[in-house]
Order: sequence, then structure tokens, then C-alpha cells
Amino acid sequence: RFHHTSASHWCSCSKTITDEKYQDPFQLGRKDLKNLYEDIKKELLVSAAELKEMCDYYFDGKGKAFRPMIVVLMARACNIHHNNSKEVQASQRSVAIIAEMIHTASLVHDDVIDDANSRRGKRTLNQIWGERKAVLAGDFILSAASVALARIGNTTIISVLTQVIEDLVRGEFLQLGSKENENERFAHYLEKTFKKTASLIANSCKAVSILGCPDPKVHEIAYQYGKNVGIAFQLIDDVLDFTSCADHLGKPTAADLKLGLATGPVLFACRQFPEMNAMIMRRFSKPGDVERAWKYVLQSDGVQQTTYLAQRYCHAATREIRKLRPSPEREALVHLTEMVLMRDK
Repeated sequence: RFHHTSASHWCSCSKTITDEKYQDPFQLGRKDLKNLYEDIKKELLVSAAELKEMCDYYFDGKGKAFRPMIVVLMARACNIHHNNSKEVQASQRSVAIIAEMIHTASLVHDDVIDDANSRRGKRTLNQIWGERKAVLAGDFILSAASVALARIGNTTIISVLTQVIEDLVRGEFLQLGSKENENERFAHYLEKTFKKTASLIANSCKAVSILGCPDPKVHEIAYQYGKNVGIAFQLIDDVLDFTSCADHLGKPTAADLKLGLATGPVLFACRQFPEMNAMIMRRFSKPGDVERAWKYVLQSDGVQQTTYLAQRYCHAATREIRKLRPSPEREALVHLTEMVLMRDK
């Protein structure tokens, strides 16, 4: 239902900040994320040297910490909205740590499923230590995250964040399947995108809002912001798979096609090139399928339409977060929606 959206309908999201003072989310969130990776490593205390080395491998401090940053900014925005408190609670910061641990565990498991050989510009765990040990390392990181979650001691927060782990598994199962009906296929893709990417951000935002404010309306604002930003983030990721060079993205381009996945640009392109249907159903498994699909996508407006759709989700996220009382953190979260759209890796 989105491919009739006209370009003129969407103003550039870079125009959303006008009167407000520019807020760099990474600068604003930095003090709350100080020692983030050291604190994660404390959660992963383990005597076995090899398992410790594996667990520390991705927690090297070189990641952008995108998810924890959203979580601490949301915590501050909700605290200020509720009672003008300018401090992040220890339990809210714990949610940021747990979110990063769940995310990293999911990457380790994804790389095993996809038989990936590079991640963030370095070799994957499964390439170095083998699939079996990589699976166990991912499990161990998840178990440590669960212990940290239990320590918060709030059953509502436990329920909200364990939903993320269920969604990650269900999302992976959705990704392993496909739909023949074109309309069902797009809904399937968006549901998979929510479960695999956006649920973690949405539910982490909701968790810190619950810890900081008793108002269910605020919990819903936080959840909807995280959900919309999360879906937009993945849509842009799917665009970059076609538009970014491998060095920039830290993974090979056309990676999704090689895995047999039909993402947004492919599904939109299929509407202009129906002959792609057969390729989608066989998951681009025949020789030449990946190359042909790549050409069809670039000849179509699939990339453009997927970008418009990401703008639509960012617009919805901005609309939600503006319901909170003004604060530097709120404006940083608005600016973050623009950064999601503008990123090139």
C-alpha cells in the first residue's frame, strides 16, 4: 500500500529541527554510557579463558552503542517529563546494558545461521572458533543478560524484556519462511523486521519509561518511538545493502540476496518486474538469480520507495516523542531519527 507515496509528500526530515537547539545524541548520551563495555564484561565474568575471549570479542568498545544510547536518552526524557529529574536511575542504565548484551548475542547467533564470515570489519566468532562454540557463546551472553535482568527485581521489566528474546526467535523463523501472495509478503517482511530489529529498541524504551514514570501513556510513547525508529533503522540497512560499498558497511553488499532474503527494495522492485516473483520464491537459488535481482532493484524505484517508507516511520517516531515535555534529550531523540535516515553504514 506504500508504493504510491509520492516524493513530494515527504518533506526532508532534516527540516524537523528548526527553533530547537541542535542536540547531538552521542554527545548527550556519552556520560551515561561511560564504562558501558567494562560493565558488560563484569556481567560476563567467567573462568574459562576461551569463553571469556569469545564473549569479549564484540564488546571491544568500538561499536556505536546505538541501542544503549537511545535507551539512556529515553530514560532521561521520561524522567524529566515525569518529575523534572535529570538523573538516570541505576536500573534504567542496567536496561541499556542488557539491551546491548541481547543485541550482541543475537548477532553471534545470526552469524552462525547465515554462515557469515565478517561482522563490523572483523572475522565472525563462528569463523574463528567454529559454529558450536559460537552458539554457546551467544547463549552465555543471553544467560548473563537474564541474570542482570533478574537483579533489577521488577517483574514487569522482566516480562517486557523477555518478550524481546521471544521476538528475536520468532523473527528468525519468519525470515526462514516466505509468502507467495504479494500483499502478505510485505506484511511478513515488516513483521519480521519488527521482531528481529525493532522489538529490542521498542521494549527497552518501554522498560526505562516504566522505571521512570507511572503514566501508561508515557510507556506507550516510549514503545512507539522505539518501534518506529527500529523499523526505519532496518529499512535503511536494507537500502544500504544495495547502495553502499562493502568497505563502508562492514559486510559484503548484496548479502541479503545471497542469503535468499527479499527485503524492502526487492519487494518494491517486484511490483515493476513481476518476473522477480519466481526468484523470490526460490530464494535466489538459481545461478544468476542474485545478479539479475540486483539489476532489477537498481532499475526500479525499490531503493527510493524503501527510503520513503523509512521516512514515514521516522516521522511517526518524531510525532510520538514530541508528546513528552521539551528537554535536550527529547530533541536529541528527534535528531536521532534524522541520523537514522542519513547514515551510510
